[in-house]
Amino acid sequence: MTTQSPRKIAIVGAGQAGLLLGVALLDQGHQVTMLTNRTAEEVWGGKVLSSQFMFDPKLQIERDWKMNQWEAACPKTEGISFTVPNPDGSGTKAIHWHAKLHAYGQSLDQRVKMPGWMDEFVRRGGKLSIVNVGIPELEELSAAYDLVLLAGGKGEIVNLFGRNEERSPVKQPMRQLALTYVTGMKRHDYMECVNFNLIPGVGEYFVFPALTTAGPYGSGKTQACDIMVFEGVPGGPMDCWADVKTPEQHMAVSLDILKKFLPWEYERAKDCKMTDDNGTLIGRIAPTVRNAVLTLPSGRKIMGLGDAILVNDPITGQGSNNATASAKHYFDSITARGAAAFDEAWMNKTFDDLYNNYAAKVIAWTNSLLFPPPEHIINLLGACQAVPAMASRVANGFNDPRDYAEFWFDPAACEKAINEAAMKAAA
Repeated sequence: MTTQSPRKIAIVGAGQAGLLLGVALLDQGHQVTMLTNRTAEEVWGGKVLSSQFMFDPKLQIERDWKMNQWEAACPKTEGISFTVPNPDGSGTKAIHWHAKLHAYGQSLDQRVKMPGWMDEFVRRGGKLSIVNVGIPELEELSAAYDLVLLAGGKGEIVNLFGRNEERSPVKQPMRQLALTYVTGMKRHDYMECVNFNLIPGVGEYFVFPALTTAGPYGSGKTQACDIMVFEGVPGGPMDCWADVKTPEQHMAVSLDILKKFLPWEYERAKDCKMTDDNGTLIGRIAPTVRNAVLTLPSGRKIMGLGDAILVNDPITGQGSNNATASAKHYFDSITARGAAAFDEAWMNKTFDDLYNNYAAKVIAWTNSLLFPPPEHIINLLGACQAVPAMASRVANGFNDPRDYAEFWFDPAACEKAINEAAMKAAA
């Protein structure tokens, strides 16, 4: 427990960032109210929410705050694999390599995690309210609490923060997204990986193990599964989901794409079954950074958190990791604030520090993968096949994408990194 005077803090949105920050603040003696528009039962029994995958540095934050309740049960993913098919349609691989992560990552269906975390939040002394929050409710909260954080990533209310155009260079969705949660995936003969397949001009497909629901709410039953993630270039052959209406159609389209473009992945998936009728998702995401502060009609200020103001395309699997980094950064800033007011200057500085020191580099790397790769990146990915030390560096960049800023964007720096890795391997 902290000796700091307890503050009254309201968090709107019971997701990765909001719940994680909420329990951490409760453990420091603060009074925290969480407001969300769905009950734990509704989340558990609803549609899948994302293709969440978390890498070890962010899993460690969950461990530090004793929020890793499913870690022992959740499949462990030990590496990253990368494949590019030959462009001649032969069904063979032009590039293929895999590299071990320094420590395993995991994916836990948010339909399992968020209900459990909501219960844990209440168990640790938080107040949980099920309510739709609009401007009137935000006005009431801002008058009654020292700090109000809006962490809900969806809905019209987050748009009120306003898009930061300078920090949002990609202006429209760059991929048609589709998720398929399945059981029965055949395993590779090497370590469990996030298996990333890049099909130039068509899109990307990645697949990885996860833990999902296996029974009604309250049963606590879970099961291992795999999450198939399709990212189709708009207007291309993987942008083919518009007429899909049923889970059966969704599964059929998933397999058709693999059979046509990635036959090795089709062989793994051809006997798969859907985990449940809610185990699919289709959508488009425009990568967006919003302003950190919303001024209410009264003039009072509220602050954005997580997905409400940092929206990443899932192509690099950084969404939940960004949300976790945000929760930790905000926690540290709130704790350091002591008894001083959470004014607009503090809100902007807190977010700017997070953006400048972490998020900007993650976003730049993620956005770069939404465009055709330049020649030096093609050379890099090919070099990883021959230089295991370079493959290891690229794979472990997922743990902390700030490392990519050192070599990803500059051809000379990229060539230097490859040569250094090759020389190190030869020494």
